[in-house]
Amino acid sequence: MANGEPTKKVSVELLCLSLLQEKDMYGYEMSQEIFRRSGGLLSMAEAAIYMSMYRLVKRGVVTDRRELSGDVKSRVRVYYHLTESGMEYFQEILADYKRSAQGMQNFFAYHTEDDHERN
Repeated sequence: MANGEPTKKVSVELLCLSLLQEKDMYGYEMSQEIFRRSGGLLSMAEAAIYMSMYRLVKRGVVTDRRELSGDVKSRVRVYYHLTESGMEYFQEILADYKRSAQGMQNFFAYHTEDDHERN
């Protein structure tokens, strides 16, 4: 992940859906929470989050609602909510991610073992 930004949309979706399991959130809130929970290692552009949320709403795995925000009643926040099918989709992409991560670990473990045998 060059410059701390995920290079695949599934990474954005996976992180956001994980957060939405806990509570409804708006884009900036998700961005800040991803940064905080990753210890500052993952920085997610709000535009990337909103693009992913747009796709997920179209697929029906997330719903959105608009609310007036705090003191500035002219500001509208869009909150996202994980649907039941969204939870299923999250479980699928999480399983895919875990398989891929295990494959990468296996690959590099093999590569490291192979290097030691050659020396």
